Amino acid sequence: MKTLRFLRPTLLCLFYLLLVGPAARAQALANGTPAVSTSDGVRLYVRVAGQGRPCVFVHGGPGAGSETIETLAGPMLEQRFRMIYLDQRGSGRSASSPTKAYGLPRLVQDLEDLRQQLHLERWVLMSHSFGGLIATAYARQYPQHVLGLVLTNSILNLPASMESMATTGYALLPAATRPPLDAAAPLPQRFGMVMALLNQQRLMGRLMYATDSVAARVARAQRRQATANHDFAASLYQPGVIDGYLEDLTASTPQMTMPVLVLPGQTDDVTGPQHESFRFPHQRVVALPGKHYVLLETPNEVSRALAAFSRELPKN
Repeated sequence: MKTLRFLRPTLLCLFYLLLVGPAARAQALANGTPAVSTSDGVRLYVRVAGQGRPCVFVHGGPGAGSETIETLAGPMLEQRFRMIYLDQRGSGRSASSPTKAYGLPRLVQDLEDLRQQLHLERWVLMSHSFGGLIATAYARQYPQHVLGLVLTNSILNLPASMESMATTGYALLPAATRPPLDAAAPLPQRFGMVMALLNQQRLMGRLMYATDSVAARVARAQRRQATANHDFAASLYQPGVIDGYLEDLTASTPQMTMPVLVLPGQTDDVTGPQHESFRFPHQRVVALPGKHYVLLETPNEVSRALAAFSRELPKN
């Protein structure tokens, strides 16, 4: 009996830990800027803010960093989720990879390193643009750790996006200034020429943004930022780096069973209509007025869609 009386508090304590341990771990994520380094030693900038389910923002660019969305859309996003703003390696406020390791498998591993270091069992992934490739590849590899996916203006087929941008961007160029375009030329050649001309003639905003006011807000936010790291963007098209990003990930969507919210812009010619080929078994598509930045162009509609989506997520 003495032994039983001695063991009873210990057994009760163990039972309590088993009962509430997972919930306690899920609530352990605190707002702030945790120190995070990848398994190959690259320091990543991370900031946590908001309330609710943990949600990592997987930015686009490639290599754009998360600061612009954090600044302009953060107050809206943080009402729905505890946002984890990550600057990918070689991007924004994060360090570069000394070995130029920027391939898709490495970026997926960085997300998994981050999840483990934040002690999260499962989280939501919210991507924008090029970040859709990274978020979807992560969800395919680690479905057990994904509560849900939010794909805002997200690319899952990079060649299709490049084709759409080259075609639409060429049409935006004034007829008097655009050179003949060889439709039979390789896609990278046509894409590079058109993007260069759009930048030279300051017409990229017409491809990206629905209104001049949104373009101006983005420009002001970017001017206020400290010097950003662009090593990822500069290294992407090197041999061996780009390869994994060229896979058409829409082919994998029928096998991915987590809840998915797709938020495309109705006139987004950066991604084109590729969201029409997404076949996630549990997806909801809410097409919104706007171009490539619905997070900034239609924040009220995005907020309502996120609120409904968050209610549909699994409870644990």
